[in-house]
Amino acid sequence: MAQPLAERIRPQSIDEVVGQKHLIAENAPLCNIIRSGHLPNMIFYGPSGTGKTTVARILAAATKRKLHILNGTNASISDVRAVIGEVNTLAAPNGVLLYLDEIQYFNKKQQQSLLEYIENGTVTLIAATTENPYFYIYPAILSRSTVFEFKFVTPEDILPALERAFAVMAEDFKEEFEIEDGVLMHIARGCGGDVRKGVNSVELCVLSSNIPDVGQKRKILLETAKAVTQKTALRYDREGDEHYDLLSAFQKSMRGSDPNATLHYLARILEAGDMPSACRRLMVCAAEDVGLAYPMIIPIVKAAVDMAFQVGMPEARIPLADAAVLVATSPKSNSAYLGYDAALSDLQAGKAGPVPRTLQNKHFDGEDAAVKGQFYNYPHAYPNHWCKQQYLPDNLKNITYYQFGENRTEQAAKEYWDKIKK
Repeated sequence: MAQPLAERIRPQSIDEVVGQKHLIAENAPLCNIIRSGHLPNMIFYGPSGTGKTTVARILAAATKRKLHILNGTNASISDVRAVIGEVNTLAAPNGVLLYLDEIQYFNKKQQQSLLEYIENGTVTLIAATTENPYFYIYPAILSRSTVFEFKFVTPEDILPALERAFAVMAEDFKEEFEIEDGVLMHIARGCGGDVRKGVNSVELCVLSSNIPDVGQKRKILLETAKAVTQKTALRYDREGDEHYDLLSAFQKSMRGSDPNATLHYLARILEAGDMPSACRRLMVCAAEDVGLAYPMIIPIVKAAVDMAFQVGMPEARIPLADAAVLVATSPKSNSAYLGYDAALSDLQAGKAGPVPRTLQNKHFDGEDAAVKGQFYNYPHAYPNHWCKQQYLPDNLKNITYYQFGENRTEQAAKEYWDKIKK
């Protein structure tokens, strides 16, 4: 009984893992890797409680490799070297599988230290992270690994794990349980796609239920489930919504200038403990959707985000609410964003061309130049700090990417430049 319930019911085979069918279903990538018996270096990316460690254990067992689990929050290079020391010994005759959880907490030097071992096949690395690996993992490790994304588990997929948890608890207590209708689904929805959290809620439900008389069944009531999962349900119960749907709704509410919906989704995201994602969407929306209609919003929102990280929750909700309402109620313009995408589209279509001679970073011409001299006009030497000269490559010299938005700020800039350039 001392061992946590979630650990005791941890799946021992790939068939027992709940969710992640895109990875472990018949003929899915990880299923085929297990059958092959050969493990590549991998990165498991996804939220907590979605099966990353469980799948790593199953992979190690299936390939008969010695599994070592380290956590990036407290492990060091010396810990990694200790693992390497077991290679080609009786302790690990079939090789070593190093599961490095929370690899994002390893700094660049620590991550680089892994390279020589995974490159020469000394160990097989499975690195796990809850953060975007393309932002937090050293590129050289990424290039030598395959990224597998673990997703939030749906309530329907969590149900079998909860049933198994209740069965194990009944066996532990040598009792029969009478589970009221709605209990399982309430826990499944309330755990926010985190199987471990759901199993822990099962344990709490059993421990919180009245001890039955001899020969009677222990009744697991919906009321009890609601009581022990109250905070969890508040934070994670999304009625089937996917994690990224909330973030999308938050950003689209700001873009759509609806401060009420903006605050609603911000509250749900913050209560789910995902402040970093809320901050990222806030900053993106300030630049993408408000943009040049109110340019000062970008440093204002950045300052609010910095303050939020400085003070932490729950006080962080205050500057973030200020920033979110400001973004929602500000005039909107995506003119610069559209202009950039238009320029990028031409670039990807091969419309680049050489930089005009007047702009090049060289001041002397070769003997083959028909006309020598750079002929660059320094705009500050002219009235209104502007003069007419070509800046785009010859094949794009008449193209227009940026169109002034209809808002007051951009129209004022347009009026100014129309007057100057005439």
